[in-house]
Amino acid sequence: MKIKLIRHATFQIRYAGVELLVDPMLSKAGSLPPTTNTPNQRSNPLVSLLHPDVILLTHLHRDHFDDEAVNRLPKHIPILCQPPDQESLHKKGFMDVRPINKQVSYKGIRFSRTGGQHATGEIGQKMGPVSGFVLQAQGEPSLYLTGDTIWCPEVETALMTYRPEVVVVFAGAAQFLTGDPITMAKEDVRKLRQAVPNSEITVAHMEVWNHCLLTREELKRDLADQGLIEGVWVPEDGEEREFFR
Repeated sequence: MKIKLIRHATFQIRYAGVELLVDPMLSKAGSLPPTTNTPNQRSNPLVSLLHPDVILLTHLHRDHFDDEAVNRLPKHIPILCQPPDQESLHKKGFMDVRPINKQVSYKGIRFSRTGGQHATGEIGQKMGPVSGFVLQAQGEPSLYLTGDTIWCPEVETALMTYRPEVVVVFAGAAQFLTGDPITMAKEDVRKLRQAVPNSEITVAHMEVWNHCLLTREELKRDLADQGLIEGVWVPEDGEEREFFR
């Protein structure tokens, strides 16, 4: 398995011979307005930028699937997604949309959908449904993509159920002017690292969208101070790494 961080939550993943593009957000740097009601009012994305076999979408927020991706991606490409997003994707012109209720198989890869909480309380309800996914295939390490979520029972259940060998965490401590973070903060990443001490952890979803306040250096420093940095990769944009079973 090879994982390449493009930026934010956009990954190229080669898994069991299949090229996956995860949460494509393809707009040029600074071409989108900032998320409103947030403390860092800078135009998105904050950094600049394919030929995938399949698209994997955790949800349809514009920092995961933007208009540029809608315009640039071929409409016949298979898209794996959560069930609530199927109709919207059809309306955008995509013809091969495959919602994952629990599990589906694609070219020898089993995709299992997991739950999450994109914030708590009223903000969490407004953020709408989000999903994570676990990928499993013969000869490959199991891979869990958390999606946009805080540390919550759904994430803990996914970790205990699948015991993934590799976990990709969507962090950044994204936050509005009121309320708690809506994606994993450093405290959440600590809890995840402690829950699966033998898994390899990749942490992304940082320093690209204006309301993501946790930086790579802050996270790495915190994990090092807690003695939890071993086995954690915090890639820069464009970095890639291979993982073996």
